[in-house]
Amino acid sequence: MNQRDVVFPAGRQALYERNHYSPAVRSQGFLFVSGQVGSREDGSPEPELEAQARLAFVNLNAILTAAGCTFDDVVDVTLFIVDPESTLDTLWKVLPEFWGEAPHPTLTGIGVTWLYGFHFEIKVIAKLPASPGE
Repeated sequence: MNQRDVVFPAGRQALYERNHYSPAVRSQGFLFVSGQVGSREDGSPEPELEAQARLAFVNLNAILTAAGCTFDDVVDVTLFIVDPESTLDTLWKVLPEFWGEAPHPTLTGIGVTWLYGFHFEIKVIAKLPASPGE
């Protein structure tokens, strides 16, 4: 089996190691990012929904940056939303701040009943920038 090429954002490696997963893995020119939530440095949820959504994107962007990417490199997004009927309007106020201009990535939204105390999770796949000479 090949060694996984794991990407860790600065300052959060212990959190991922404690929870036994990788924040992102590079493979075949793509970056596969684990679902990101609005967690504080200690892993606890940001209590307010709008702030939690922003923090999820901050956490996501830290991983993308560590891999040499931006949200513009994201090609596929999966959103997990607890109680989308009551939270979607708030989330759509925050998403455009981070989403950028069209064309946008593909999107799958999934309503869920529980996210370990969080209201929102975002999982993405990004195309890694080409290395010099590629």
